[in-house]
Amino acid sequence: MSTGFFGDIQKIKYEGPDSTNPLAFRFYNPDEIVAGKRMEDHLRFAVAYWHSFAWEGSDPFGGRTFDRPWYGDEMSKAKLKADVAFEMFSLLGAPFYCFHDADARPEGKNFAESTKNLNEIVDYLGEKQQQTGVKLLWGTANLFSNRRFMAGASTNPDPDVFAYSAATIKTCMDATMKLGGDNYVLWGGREGYETLLNTDLKRELDQMARMLHLVVEYKHKIGFKGTILVEPKPQEPTKHQYDYDVATVYGFLKKYGLENEVKMNIEQGHAILAGHTFEHELALASALGIFGSIDMNRNDYQSGWDTDQFPNNVPEMALAYYQVLLAGGFTTGGTNFDSKLRRQSIDPADLLIGHIGGMDCCARGLKAAAKMVEDGALSKPLSERYSKWDSPEYQKMLRGEYKLDDIAGWVEKQDINPQPKSGRQEYLENVVNRYV
Repeated sequence: MSTGFFGDIQKIKYEGPDSTNPLAFRFYNPDEIVAGKRMEDHLRFAVAYWHSFAWEGSDPFGGRTFDRPWYGDEMSKAKLKADVAFEMFSLLGAPFYCFHDADARPEGKNFAESTKNLNEIVDYLGEKQQQTGVKLLWGTANLFSNRRFMAGASTNPDPDVFAYSAATIKTCMDATMKLGGDNYVLWGGREGYETLLNTDLKRELDQMARMLHLVVEYKHKIGFKGTILVEPKPQEPTKHQYDYDVATVYGFLKKYGLENEVKMNIEQGHAILAGHTFEHELALASALGIFGSIDMNRNDYQSGWDTDQFPNNVPEMALAYYQVLLAGGFTTGGTNFDSKLRRQSIDPADLLIGHIGGMDCCARGLKAAAKMVEDGALSKPLSERYSKWDSPEYQKMLRGEYKLDDIAGWVEKQDINPQPKSGRQEYLENVVNRYV
């Protein structure tokens, strides 16, 4: 049933590359077969509840610019928000959505009331899922917005905040499981510090590890079959975030014996803030065996902030999905649009148009990536570059059959005098450009 928020806009359809209709897909065709699988099943699109329906358009210098009929603390408003959200999911044909507890339910006067509100709205979301067929990609807890979390959640110096955070996570894991979520995400929104003058770094890392162990233990206790995901993010909002990037998180997981229990939810914008490319973070997670899911957006490259804009750079998306395909594609993960409108984009149609453009961009990137994989456009030159390592003598070095003095003697005996070879970067960049 229509809420009326989107007026007379009908379900968004695929009209092909020649379409000029802003409310139509030009490249995202859900049923198109790409690399042996439906495009929808490759991309597994999800809409973020927080940016699309909870964010009011504020910034550090100004307040609300959006005027939405569901803003308010009443349960009736929360249910209207869900009605509009699922109407939008259906208009877009998005198969999944994601949410924090605070996005969906009113804040209560205490933990018990907040939990009661969450349970009530979860039942309502379950009904909406049954009516529309839209599923939950992942759930998570907001442990950063309320002032109680200003010094962190699991890393807080006050153990009462740790306990409150653990209890909140428990309720959100229960909600995720009840709604059939494929994953549960932890993002350390304020798990970091502003100054070492008031921070016991080792103690806080130990606390964060204890919380993650509690999450993993509870996952197995309740029989949750989904994946536990950690989302790396550098710099903001705290000066030093403990979950800086994939490499940092992996080191943390290894130290605390969690590397076989937890995978990564990697965001494009966070990768840029960490000084990496998106494809670097994806490739590293794959190499370390912890690739899970992605949050799709982009940053303004003239800003040092996480601007969460909708993706519109096809070459970037092609390189990202190239790494996703090399990693074997998504299993429980997917492509969540952690993207928000600009403050001046106030019309209801803008919500749809932003997602349509992002979905088209990802579709183009996926198709280019799949063709590069099929043609061996990058893998063949890469294999050639490392081919000498396949020779028996060099394989012995890698297996440890040669010690350092053995290698030195062999180099002298063979009179090895290696000369540099071109890395052919410009050629490879031009190869990519042929596909996009």
